[in-house]
Amino acid sequence: MKILITGNMGYVGPGVVKQLRSTYPGAMLTGLDTGYFANQLSNGDILPENRVDLQYFQDVRNLSPAVLSGVDVVVSLAAISNDPMGKEFEAVTYDVNYRATIDLAQKARAAGAGAFIFASSCSVYGFAEDSARHEGSPLDPQTAYARSKVLAEKELAQLAGRHFMVTCLRFSTACGMAERLRLDLVLNDFVAGAVSTGKITILSDGTPLRPLINVKDMARAVDWAVGRDPSAGGNCLVVNVGRDDWNYRVKELAEAVARVIPGVELSINKGAPPDRRSYRVDFGLFKALAPEHQPRYDLLPTIEELKLGLEAMRFSDPDFRNSNFIRLKVLRSLRKKGLLDEQLHWTDQC
Repeated sequence: MKILITGNMGYVGPGVVKQLRSTYPGAMLTGLDTGYFANQLSNGDILPENRVDLQYFQDVRNLSPAVLSGVDVVVSLAAISNDPMGKEFEAVTYDVNYRATIDLAQKARAAGAGAFIFASSCSVYGFAEDSARHEGSPLDPQTAYARSKVLAEKELAQLAGRHFMVTCLRFSTACGMAERLRLDLVLNDFVAGAVSTGKITILSDGTPLRPLINVKDMARAVDWAVGRDPSAGGNCLVVNVGRDDWNYRVKELAEAVARVIPGVELSINKGAPPDRRSYRVDFGLFKALAPEHQPRYDLLPTIEELKLGLEAMRFSDPDFRNSNFIRLKVLRSLRKKGLLDEQLHWTDQC
């Protein structure tokens, strides 16, 4: 089996590669990544890309034909991966998350690949506090990032068929320790603040709902999708990935961090405008289809793992929201140095 993983050098990708290497030790794993965040390593023991057989440093918007030669399965992780980046680079977000994804899927199908796994997001539900949203619920994407995921899902459905199985994994908000750690994720941000300053600053009023999932459980869900039989969801499946008891209000997450790290001071922005990105999600379909791949990691152990990981890194930056642990800051820095153009293509100054 030959598996192509795009976006393998980000926050989620190294864990996905590690999981697939464990499940399919004889498979040829190929990575493809533009390398924006390649040097943002945290506390891994090895370079994560040592686990792939072949690494392409390419932009998913400009694929060479050789990339898809002989590929059986494509795992599409490559994306402009959060709302702040999507707001600042809106056109690029649609190009990468939507247009390039569809182009990749079309080329993969034409090259003979049999399965395509797309990393989508529960953020497509937007504002949904009245009831838990299931896969058939109305969508209300509030940001360019979420809208790009909706557009990609719709066109991927049109490509699916008996010889090309599509799985769209609507992931909960990621969290947890990883080999390329991000601190622009709500739980990771809270733990970083607690470790570095003894304070947790909640930028919202604390009431928005978020479903969360440990990044290692995201990798296990991708593993399930790679091996999924069409009898489990059909040739085109869109499924929420997470766990029902991991729907939390932002304030509850901060309070959980304070339980693990005693003495932490909580600060809530009570005057913040309402956050329209608030939604509760139903994960019943994923539980029914993937009983052996349900999320294993609980909230408090995830917080403890983050705490220990940050301490092992001797993390102490009180200004971490302006550091390279924030993906938007990395892109801005590369732009300022003239290494990326306005469309986030590498320049000839690299």
